[in-house]
Amino acid sequence: MKIKICCVSSLDEARMAVNAGAAAIGLVSEMPSGPGIISEDLIGEISAWATGQVETFLLTALQIADRIIAQQRRCNTSALQLCDTVPEDTYARLRTALPRIRLVQVIHVAGPDALDQALAVASHVDAVLLDSGNPALPTKQLGGTGQTHNWDLSAKIVKASPVPVYLAGGLHAGNVAAAIESVRPYGVDVCSGVRSGGRLDGDKLANFMLAATGG
Repeated sequence: MKIKICCVSSLDEARMAVNAGAAAIGLVSEMPSGPGIISEDLIGEISAWATGQVETFLLTALQIADRIIAQQRRCNTSALQLCDTVPEDTYARLRTALPRIRLVQVIHVAGPDALDQALAVASHVDAVLLDSGNPALPTKQLGGTGQTHNWDLSAKIVKASPVPVYLAGGLHAGNVAAAIESVRPYGVDVCSGVRSGGRLDGDKLANFMLAATGG
């Protein structure tokens, strides 16, 4: 089970995540809403430190290929997490410009059409991440809501998807084992469930890792 600790906001938090056994960390760039937003300079600093130790995900709300490419080059992460929808030709442009960067598309599981959305993008990306945001709101929610979604639907997406699927959205030590049992994802992603007062909580992190790995 791959575990991604998202909303990492400092080098200290990155060290905590790595020491706890995380396979990846999420670094949040400018978003319309939600927690964990940090500067691109800090994302680059954390990514440079983490290189060779853990996979680094740049969470981006950008939708224009040239802007996404420029942002990734500034931040220099190993993966791009596309938190909003992008035009279909964007994926090919990202592949050409950033051939060594993994592409992960977020699908916000708000209803049955999430299955079709996931399958439509799966051939263009390396993985899909299922979250509980709502891009249709006047101020878009593109993640970090702390809310779960329909795990039965997520399980259908996992079963049908030709690429790995991460599960996010309201996970914590008390429900992650049940989520894994129900959905059978490739990996899980957590932000608010391992935090207290907005800061990464060592005890919550350790409990989450134990619950997610069956330790």
